[in-house]
Amino acid sequence: MIDPAAIRRFEAPAAPLTRESLRADIAAMLHETPEAIGDDDSLLDLGLDSMRAMNLVLGWSAGGLDLEFSEFAACPTLAGWWRLVEGRMAARAARR
Repeated sequence: MIDPAAIRRFEAPAAPLTRESLRADIAAMLHETPEAIGDDDSLLDLGLDSMRAMNLVLGWSAGGLDLEFSEFAACPTLAGWWRLVEGRMAARAARR
């Protein structure tokens, strides 16, 4: 059981998102090292629950990306999440 006091609020990144910054954010939320998060590891199996995942997505969205939690829930791996973020960053760049 996760102690609610152990859950910290994720702050939006100051720098553009990268695969490695996503890895570091996920690892911090799980109290793990970034090296413990493999590209194709199930984030659910690593212990990422929906509340923590939503916190991450909301934080990344606050950085200016239009991200939908439901899309992240459908592909709970770092590689899957990076594909979503990368696609949204490309779409945002194309609109500018």
